[in-house]
Amino acid sequence: MSLKFLLDTNVVSAPISKEPNARVVAQLKKYANQCAIAAPVWHELTFGCARLPRGRRRNALESYLRDVVGSSLEILPYDEAAAAWHGLEKARLERAGKTAPYVDGQIAAVAQIAGLTLVTRNTKDFSRFRGLKLADWSKRSK
Repeated sequence: MSLKFLLDTNVVSAPISKEPNARVVAQLKKYANQCAIAAPVWHELTFGCARLPRGRRRNALESYLRDVVGSSLEILPYDEAAAAWHGLEKARLERAGKTAPYVDGQIAAVAQIAGLTLVTRNTKDFSRFRGLKLADWSKRSK
């Protein structure tokens, strides 16, 4: 099956959060073979884990990243095409008096260039990017 969804960090992290969102977890199971992550998401996940002190929580996260995320999700690069799209969008937003976190722009660019729907629990910040398809699996479908 081909890829349809690019997962944001907050979606990939949902199954291992202290209170997992059942809707997100169900959608992850349903669409597992149609999902990927962007290289900047992998960075955020590994950085967040590495910042934790050694112990049970960090060990569990390292296992999740290695055994679940790293072994089952394709990691799409932030490449030249994504960087160009990101640069144009950042300039457009700046002219409009808007800003967006740099990493959000990278993630949005990877989704846009790959033609994927970005799945995030943070649709508000990503909605400023032109043409980006968004989904929030934590909310009920309408």
